[in-house]
Amino acid sequence: MKLQKKNSFKWQPFSEKQLKIQTWWCDASPYRDWDGIIADGSVRSGKTVSMAPAFVIWAMTCFDEMDFALCGKTVGSLRRNVINTLKQQLISLGYDYEEKRTENLIAITDGKRTNYFYQFGGKDESSQDLIQGMTLAGVLLDEVALMPQSFVEQAMARCSVPGSKLWFNCNPKGPSHWFKKEYVDVAKDKKLLYLHFTMKDNLTLTPEVRERYERMYTGVFYARYVLGLWVTAEGKIYTPFKKENIIPVTDWYARDEEGNYTHPLRKKISVVTMGVDFGGNKSAHAFNLTGFTAGFNELVTLKEKRILEDVTPNELEEMFLEFVRDCIQEYPQLSTIYCDSAEQVLIRGFKTVLRNNGIALSVKNARKGEIIDRIRFYCQMMNQMRYFIISDCKETIQAFEDAVWEEDKDDVRLDDGSTNIDSLDAQEYSSEPFMRTMIDLRKKGK
Repeated sequence: MKLQKKNSFKWQPFSEKQLKIQTWWCDASPYRDWDGIIADGSVRSGKTVSMAPAFVIWAMTCFDEMDFALCGKTVGSLRRNVINTLKQQLISLGYDYEEKRTENLIAITDGKRTNYFYQFGGKDESSQDLIQGMTLAGVLLDEVALMPQSFVEQAMARCSVPGSKLWFNCNPKGPSHWFKKEYVDVAKDKKLLYLHFTMKDNLTLTPEVRERYERMYTGVFYARYVLGLWVTAEGKIYTPFKKENIIPVTDWYARDEEGNYTHPLRKKISVVTMGVDFGGNKSAHAFNLTGFTAGFNELVTLKEKRILEDVTPNELEEMFLEFVRDCIQEYPQLSTIYCDSAEQVLIRGFKTVLRNNGIALSVKNARKGEIIDRIRFYCQMMNQMRYFIISDCKETIQAFEDAVWEEDKDDVRLDDGSTNIDSLDAQEYSSEPFMRTMIDLRKKGK
């Protein structure tokens, strides 16, 4: 097997808990006969960076010619969060590896032993079918709290090789989450070593970096991602939203003597998108226009339209066309419209009306990722003063101010018709393609 030419990983000192992850399975450990390990806690606490190589070292020490599973919410997120760093770590540890991306497989050898590490995504209930039928000597589930219980338990059931072990890590969710109740709370009874991490357990983080992460989150997200607590999401959702996030419309449209706009953010708008949410039972149609500054450092809600009355598809198309024309006239950077994918007939109508009127805009299905991820993004942007909204976008402003968590449910935004979820959905659809980019910019300190 040929060694992959990558930059070697630069190891840093491990904390006490990180070292326990490395050694809990060893002969000298009192936990050597236990079935697995759970590491939960705050972001950037060093859980994954220590668990992934420990999993491989354990596998290569104890087995030969066996299959193992590396699992994330998706294969893409697994590669991004685990595999890319792990490959560098393997080189530093003296292992050779061969990656077969089409098979989602990494074969690892130390010259004497070879084992096979398959990659799986546990995105939804159907994901269990992907791993069913395998015989595994061990499984690592990264961000296990984001996976459906059926997938996790199917992966566990595949570990039938004698000496197999289970490796879990995650950031906390709500206190009633199935993984907390059925595994974290009874870890000892299930012979699972439980370790709770905070940022202080990552010795590579400087106080300045820790403070930056503390500023990134508020409310429930601060409790979970900074303090590492399994807490309930309750009350108002967008607690970071304040008057400083609202730009007076007079300031946004102010011009100098030469007719140029003077607002510093307006001068930096480089990418403009639109989000469309289609109405249904107890909901309205909503169009939201969003601008992104150069480098995707900030985003601004520029225009909105919410249609409360019942309209025919033809009437909706005319309203859509009028809104698009107004947007293009003011923001010629507009290029893409992201629509609620649940209404394909209406989307086809939008495409037709644009084409018939000679408007060359791309109309795509919105990604419609997890609502909790979309909420976290906007709370983070608000808290960092990277999200702004023009003051005449009154529907969206009110929507942010009124949005609340649904009682007695984990991480569910109330959507019973009493608040305006339509504008929030449209706003989120417009920005989803760039959310990860904007989050990663700040993680890298840019």
